[in-house]
Amino acid sequence: MLVLSSPSGAGKTTLSRRLLETDSEISLSISVTTRAPRKGEVPGRDYIFVDATEFNLMINRNQLLEHAKVFGNYYGTPRAPVEEALAKGRDVLFDIDWQGTQQLAEKARDDLVSLFILPPSWYELERRLMNRAQDDPSEINLRMAKASDEMSHWAEYDYVLVNKDIDQSVEALRAILLAERLKRHRQLGLSEFVGGLQAGR
Repeated sequence: MLVLSSPSGAGKTTLSRRLLETDSEISLSISVTTRAPRKGEVPGRDYIFVDATEFNLMINRNQLLEHAKVFGNYYGTPRAPVEEALAKGRDVLFDIDWQGTQQLAEKARDDLVSLFILPPSWYELERRLMNRAQDDPSEINLRMAKASDEMSHWAEYDYVLVNKDIDQSVEALRAILLAERLKRHRQLGLSEFVGGLQAGR
């Protein structure tokens, strides 16, 4: 499970999309949320949109791996698709915040690799939020106010990436993923393979 977290506007969604385009062995965990769809978002592709009642039912049925309240709305990770993908030997990419990352770490630390993405500057973070034109000025102010608190959790992550250049950041992300896949305990069937080599097969 590869987790990307960042304050809004630091680039995790762009990095996620670029990674998914270039790596067929990883799939995106689609979060469930109680917030309304933004312009251009497609239900089932970007998020699974539900009301608060359904979200609470999912919590009570233990159908979420993690969940958190962010900017007045609830977000969570459906358990079944993640467990199904992992059982097939696929990696799963998560675009979640520090609260969700802490919950995943409590449940499956050995299967988790976490990466925190920082903007190159405070000014650049604000510029990106304004340029993406998804939120009104009051929402942007709220996100900027929350960014400092979100960034205070950077030291809880395995890796930290300052997103100065998107192409370089994508390459760094791919390098991290490759290195983690090559870790001994993640290479399934390695003992049998080495045994075969030692036996001359």
